[in-house]
Amino acid sequence: MELPPGPWAAFAMHVRRGPVVLRMIVCFVAAVILWAATQGWNPPLDIQIGDVPLRNVVARTNFSVIDRDETAKRRQLAMDTATAVYDQHPQAIVELKARVLNELTQLAAAKTLDEADPTIWNSYQPELAENTPAPTKEEQQAQFDAFKKVLLDEASEKKIKATLDSIFTPLEQSGILEALPKENLATSTSILIQPPDGKKFPFQKQINEVQLSTVRDQVRRKLEQEMPSLEMAAHLFARLFDELPGTLTLNEELTRIEREKAAEKVDENPVKTEIAEGDLIAKAGQPVLPPQYWLLEADHARYLEELGWQAKVTRTGAMFGLYIALYTLCGFYMYKMEPHILNETSRFLGVLTAVVLAVLMMVVTFRYNCQAEVIPLLLFGMTIAIAYSQPLALLLSAAVALIGVISTGTTLHEAVVLTATTTGAIIVLDTVRTRSKLLGVGFVAAGVALLTNVGVGTLRGDEFMHSLHESLWLALWAVIAGSLMTCILPQVEKLFSVQTDLSLLELGDPAHPLLQELVRRAPGTYNHSINVASLAEAAAESIGARGLLVRVGAYFHDIGKMLKPGYFVENQMTGDNRHDSLVPAMSTLVIIAHVKDGADLARQNKLPEPIIDFIQQHHGTTLVEYFYRQATDRRENNPDEAEVDESSFRYPGPKPQTKEAAVLMLSDAVESASRVLVEPTPSRIENLVDELTRKRLLDGQFDECGLTLEEVRKIGDSLVKSLTAVYHGRVKYPEQEKPEKKAKIG
Repeated sequence: MELPPGPWAAFAMHVRRGPVVLRMIVCFVAAVILWAATQGWNPPLDIQIGDVPLRNVVARTNFSVIDRDETAKRRQLAMDTATAVYDQHPQAIVELKARVLNELTQLAAAKTLDEADPTIWNSYQPELAENTPAPTKEEQQAQFDAFKKVLLDEASEKKIKATLDSIFTPLEQSGILEALPKENLATSTSILIQPPDGKKFPFQKQINEVQLSTVRDQVRRKLEQEMPSLEMAAHLFARLFDELPGTLTLNEELTRIEREKAAEKVDENPVKTEIAEGDLIAKAGQPVLPPQYWLLEADHARYLEELGWQAKVTRTGAMFGLYIALYTLCGFYMYKMEPHILNETSRFLGVLTAVVLAVLMMVVTFRYNCQAEVIPLLLFGMTIAIAYSQPLALLLSAAVALIGVISTGTTLHEAVVLTATTTGAIIVLDTVRTRSKLLGVGFVAAGVALLTNVGVGTLRGDEFMHSLHESLWLALWAVIAGSLMTCILPQVEKLFSVQTDLSLLELGDPAHPLLQELVRRAPGTYNHSINVASLAEAAAESIGARGLLVRVGAYFHDIGKMLKPGYFVENQMTGDNRHDSLVPAMSTLVIIAHVKDGADLARQNKLPEPIIDFIQQHHGTTLVEYFYRQATDRRENNPDEAEVDESSFRYPGPKPQTKEAAVLMLSDAVESASRVLVEPTPSRIENLVDELTRKRLLDGQFDECGLTLEEVRKIGDSLVKSLTAVYHGRVKYPEQEKPEKKAKIG
């Protein structure tokens, strides 16, 4: 059955073409990517931290969940009670033993108390009891004699040495703990001691066995039990009491490892809570806090495990249906309003990639629960508005917001807030002429987000302070998005081959190296370009086109003439015409070459593609009439001349592809032709503009740029008005001569 004429028939014709089928395949692949990235076969959890459910939320399954609070307590307890590791340094004990034996030898060698070293002897004196008088000289001598008598007795000497060995040898192995462990280890009852050689495994000791106070008691009892006399035991204990050194130091690295091992044992067997189907998880009217959200997550995970394949297939079909519906809606809009996106594969892939990335980034940022998903959506909307148009940005942003909300499981309230925020940013993003523009757009979006989210929260029944808190976060992210867009604007322009007003203002600076070179080599062409820019900007604005883009394009449209400036009439100052020595065909090649030369110069100087398009399209495929007529006249006057091929005298094109390029074509032709008017009265200017416009219309130069006849009329009116203002009436003096009419070349 044949389709009736209209959009459907045109669409069917496009579908039969290979590129359209390829684009449909690409759309299907993009849908599969979104389906896989957003787990389109599984329904997402539709309650988030901070949400206020309207009714009680109960468990849908039987499940167990880790009790995080209790597990954390047990984990900390395990770390606190972990066994600390200490390094043993026995050298101080060995040295103390050696000093004591040496001192005993010195005291045994002294014949009288006066010959003994008083410092050594005093260190062996026990502390006197309270209110006990100090011993007399005779009593001290008697004590010394009794002490020395024991030392000189061979049996007693051996027993003293054996006792000291039995005391110091265990201390050299296990050490002495002078201070208790750190506060976080104070609950531990034992420690691990690392032997001094570091090669043996640590061994465990009870803290009370190695504490200094306990060691002192053990030393005292040992001395009293094994010394030849209690007096000798008292003297030796007095000597050792203050000299027993602390030899154990905490090994922080090994202790940390032991603490981590203890914590890992708890993690391997965490405390779990059993939840039965129907148990209350979250109460209606109360915000969902992290503990409740963890239960909801566990319940949802078990629900997904029990979900049958039929339900997953059904959801998959629904998601693909959603994607196809949105793709079809946006595709028809592009087909009707933005066909250049569908006609150019690179543009189409760029838009589709931006859609996929925006959704994926929304899903990723959503996990942080701080309303940050608005950032990728705002960046996407502003990018499309800058690269293409505001209506397209509004449509695509709404589609992306809907997909993102469904993929993350949030409510339609969130879709309203996100769409409103992005819409506010897109509406005010008409032009970017200053660096602060995008930041201002961010503040506008922040205001819209704040008011919309508070309003939606009120309608939903949320607490005002909760809604305000969320709204402030949302507003902050909107401002950040505007700042980020300011930073990535150059990359957006490069990727999408567009120029904002800000970059155009920078590009149109008269100090640009190419423009400076044009002034130096071809001043007449430069003056012509400035005049064309003024005419074209006003004409473009009269039809709603981008006047600034046309103005900057006009600055550079004839830069190719600087390579052979003398062949163009505006640069011929002396009246000599170099074309007089050339045949028309050769002159035509020279004239036409300025388009290719200009495009090459522009690429060498890294001018953006939109400006290069102006250079290539400002003559379209028009005829170089002057030299074509010369060639025709030569053929008529000399039948032996070769046939004149009109296509050889036409510019290579392409024809203007945009309204801006068409405006530049007309402005260029009108400005050049108006220079040769003898009497540039308003009526003559109007006739000239009408004639040149009619020629290009009949020649089909505007067939590919989308200009309407109404817009062509407005462009003509603007050009007439601008030229009339330039060639306004002046008082003529008798000595003024009429200017000589020159032929237009180029």
